[in-house]
Amino acid sequence: MGTLLSGLALPTGVNESDIERRWWKEAVVYQIYPRSFNDTDGDGVGDILGITEKVGYLDSLGIDAVWLNPVYASPDADNGYDVSDYRAIHPDFGTMDDWEELLDELHARDIRLIMDLVVNHTSDEHEWFVRSRDEDPEYDGFYWWREGVDAESVDWESEEGPAGEAPPNGWRSIFGGPAWAYDDGREKWYLHLFDRKQPDLYWPNEAVRESVYEMMEWWLEKGIDGFRLDAIAHIGKSGGLATDLDAPLNGTMKYAGNAPQVHEYLAEMNEALFDRELLTVGEVGTPTIPDEDARAYLDPDRDGLSMLTHFEHVNIDQQGAIYEPGEWTLSELKAVIDRWDGLIEEEGWVAQYLSNHDHPRQVSRFGSEAYRRESAKLLGTLVHTLRGTPFVYQGEELGMTNYPWTSLAEFEDVATRNPVERAIERGEIGSFEAVREAVAGASRDNARTPVQWTDGEHAGFSDGEPWIAVNPDKETINAERAREDPESVWHYYRELIALRSEEAVSDTLVYGEYDQLTPDHESLWAYTRTLDEERLLVALNFDDDPTAIGFPSEDLDTRATLEVLLANYEVNGTTVSDLLDDTLRPCEARVYRVA
Repeated sequence: MGTLLSGLALPTGVNESDIERRWWKEAVVYQIYPRSFNDTDGDGVGDILGITEKVGYLDSLGIDAVWLNPVYASPDADNGYDVSDYRAIHPDFGTMDDWEELLDELHARDIRLIMDLVVNHTSDEHEWFVRSRDEDPEYDGFYWWREGVDAESVDWESEEGPAGEAPPNGWRSIFGGPAWAYDDGREKWYLHLFDRKQPDLYWPNEAVRESVYEMMEWWLEKGIDGFRLDAIAHIGKSGGLATDLDAPLNGTMKYAGNAPQVHEYLAEMNEALFDRELLTVGEVGTPTIPDEDARAYLDPDRDGLSMLTHFEHVNIDQQGAIYEPGEWTLSELKAVIDRWDGLIEEEGWVAQYLSNHDHPRQVSRFGSEAYRRESAKLLGTLVHTLRGTPFVYQGEELGMTNYPWTSLAEFEDVATRNPVERAIERGEIGSFEAVREAVAGASRDNARTPVQWTDGEHAGFSDGEPWIAVNPDKETINAERAREDPESVWHYYRELIALRSEEAVSDTLVYGEYDQLTPDHESLWAYTRTLDEERLLVALNFDDDPTAIGFPSEDLDTRATLEVLLANYEVNGTTVSDLLDDTLRPCEARVYRVA
């Protein structure tokens, strides 16, 4: 890592001649969780026609691609991530004709469409599982069916299954409880790393892989521009369903996350399908550092994925159960981002984000609700000026916040309810009220409350009763109001996105080297982005109080001038010397060009 503004000499690092251009590196991706985006038929559930109705909104924001969360047929045990038919649209969302109209409308505006692909598991209502459960020879080996073990000989148990019998091993579900469910019809146990209604596909079976690739090709032929590969790190399991668990969930992930087999399967998928200019985003939540596994995912001659979505930075305060949050510091967050930038330095790529459908609202988690508008702009500035592809989660561009949950009954998410209910049953916590603040801050449902389009009934999301509660702050936080206010978060996001396309600085923002300047500071995050002779400086104050800048002054050219490209407060250009003596206001963000 270099020092700040090291004179006017040419910096070492990335040069324009080193650039390997890809459309998805230069894009801004907007994530849509359709159930909560926009409802046109009044049933309280967002639908595809609702997305089509807002394509103009997306276009005016300036985004380049849409990542669409699952709209496949599903019984909705996990809000669509339990697919019962990959080639059908869930009736709540509309029809295939509606989907094709959406694709056409997006493509007409040069916006690409990325489909969410869920192939670690299916629904237990998928035809494959139904026929496998019935021991149909063609589908018998599509899932992880195993005999149980003598309960007295092992130290794990289950509340289901025959008396005296325990699951095949002690693996734990990511959603809580054993990762095995007993099927009375087949009289065997099946593996589910997530909800019991989400049985894991048996990827060692070639017929499973061929069926998945055939389905993916079917979608590609319909004209989509890529896939976001959900939970893809879990398709490989190793260790022969090992039982040497150092901790229940950690032990499961030791053998069912980033196991060597995942790279065999993805390399095969790459050869079968990735021979075109697609965006393929691998959700690989379990690696904590960009190690050899991460490089394998991105190697064009191996797994061939475009980029990775990791969880390390969004999990820094989630060391235990959902009701046992940890603490995070800015220096820890910076350290994670810096390590993953090292992967980009080695010709990899990552998705940059702070919130999505699986995580709370970023203002409430990483920012400040007291300075909501400034904080939303600050966090957006961070994501859009780091090296990597920015992902905007719906409502983020409005500065939406967490919902004020008051009871467990309000939550829809199984990953919120299940662990809390089981902990209460086991006597580990006395009641929901005892952990309400922790659960309310960490729940995925915070991201799933409806997009706030207006200050009217149900925030303009639906004419009917929404499937999940609408945040009461819709009165002040909504798209209609934001678009009328030139100082809003929405207009700031338009400027951020436009900045990445501005000819003078776009290559530097997308491809330039990233240099961390304040690794240990707990309020200030400053870094440069450098490409050839072009250098940008980003200065961010994560505190609710003013923070003195005070960079180390050694080897700095204090005479260099700074041109303001974007800021969330009124600020003028200056020199490095003046900047070093300056103070950033609460949640202030500045982006400079160094002359």
